[in-house]
Amino acid sequence: MTQLMGRPLLEVPGELGGRPVLADLLAGVRTALVGLALVGVPVLGLWIATPYADSDAAGATRLAGALWLLGHGAPVLRGGADAPLTLTPLLLGALMVVRLYRAGAGAASRRGLRSRWGGPVAVWTGYCAVAVGVVLHCAGPGPFRSRVLPDLLVVGLLAGLSTAAGFRSVRPETAFARFLRSVAVGTGSWFGRLPPDWRPVGGMPAVCRAAAAAGAGLVAAGGLLVAGAAVLDAVTGGGRGMALLGRGPAALSGLLLLTVLLLPNAVLWGTAYALGPGFEVGAGTLVSPGGTELGAVPEFPLFALLPQEGPGGWRLAVLLLPLLAGLVPAVLLGRAAAGRRSPVGAGPWTPAATAVAALAAALLLGAGAAALGWLSGGALAAGRMARLGPVPWWTGLAAAGWLAAVAVPGALLVRRRALGPAGVECADGVECADAAECADAVEQAETVEGPVDARSPVGGTAGLVRPAPGRGVHARLTVPVRRRALELRARTHALVRRLSGQRGPTG
Repeated sequence: MTQLMGRPLLEVPGELGGRPVLADLLAGVRTALVGLALVGVPVLGLWIATPYADSDAAGATRLAGALWLLGHGAPVLRGGADAPLTLTPLLLGALMVVRLYRAGAGAASRRGLRSRWGGPVAVWTGYCAVAVGVVLHCAGPGPFRSRVLPDLLVVGLLAGLSTAAGFRSVRPETAFARFLRSVAVGTGSWFGRLPPDWRPVGGMPAVCRAAAAAGAGLVAAGGLLVAGAAVLDAVTGGGRGMALLGRGPAALSGLLLLTVLLLPNAVLWGTAYALGPGFEVGAGTLVSPGGTELGAVPEFPLFALLPQEGPGGWRLAVLLLPLLAGLVPAVLLGRAAAGRRSPVGAGPWTPAATAVAALAAALLLGAGAAALGWLSGGALAAGRMARLGPVPWWTGLAAAGWLAAVAVPGALLVRRRALGPAGVECADGVECADAAECADAVEQAETVEGPVDARSPVGGTAGLVRPAPGRGVHARLTVPVRRRALELRARTHALVRRLSGQRGPTG
């Protein structure tokens, strides 16, 4: 009896040993309601705390539903003039995607012998059922109104992609998954169309890692700029942002809530600023390191962090941040080019292949930067406030250009240092790849033939390490240093043997 009471009714296995479809349907409904509660509870709390609210409880719930739709990227109409509101709070959108992803993964992990796509379809149906109710509720008169068909299409598309991704993450590879993997491999095998000397063998994983590292570095640069602007505003800017917050507890809480929801957008705008193109805060405006042109902007704490109008001046120093963000991708690509993480049987890449891999990472980063720039922007109203955020294609071009400028020479330098100066010869005509291999060869020679005596005209270090003819300047400069180190080692070894009463070979 205790086991029956402690077991949820929705977990009772069906006739085929799987979870009932109703359970997955309710899982989708629960996922949507939890996301709606994350928005609705603060909004209703603010409505209760406001002493002179302009709307009733239905208006507050419509506002919560409109914010929930905006979190999915769905457009909303604002005011009596039906001004478009398309600025998506990315933090809220990320929470929705994570919830849907986990719901899809949970449905896949508990699926029995039912239809392969029964779980995610049921979750998606339950989620969209709640979305239909929210859209219809927000379609009435009020400060924010939904657009029924576009909102349902956007919410359904986001829910379908997120749920399918979570479902596929825990399922074994099927024919469809193998097809997708073959498409990905084919996308990465475009390197195979290049000439052999320009082909980075097995380089697609390294390219993806480098692009991800560069993207993380640029996002960190944007966050650093936002934090620095907040500190400067609090210390030397007169506290413009703090002045906007001193309007009572309810207004303070509402502004803080909106600021937190839009903080990822601000970080991405800061990334576009660091890259150089900057972003817009209305039509005919520009905020970039080269200069700032602003008019009247809405009173909002994040807008209070904008720089003053005028030329950039010392703000041009932020262009160093993309250079620093490209160092880690250069190291990753250089190590991959040296064969540190290459597949079995694949040797080091040629310099041309290394440059091709760096350019591919730059193109991948540019595409991602353009997509994130588009997602972070939008419109607050019609007219002047219809354009906010970075220009996507300018941001993508700047990100790709900065990474190419840093990663191509950086990866070539790291590759050269990892491989060592080619053509360095050791004693007895043995060719080594670098100084460490040369030292190992010397130790092996000492083990077999005895120690090297620096006084010997044949075995001395003068002929021990010498650059092969026709090698580069790097080898000509570093070989003498290694030669002096080996000579010092040989002299020290000979002195120790002489003090111990032994005699070395006289040559």
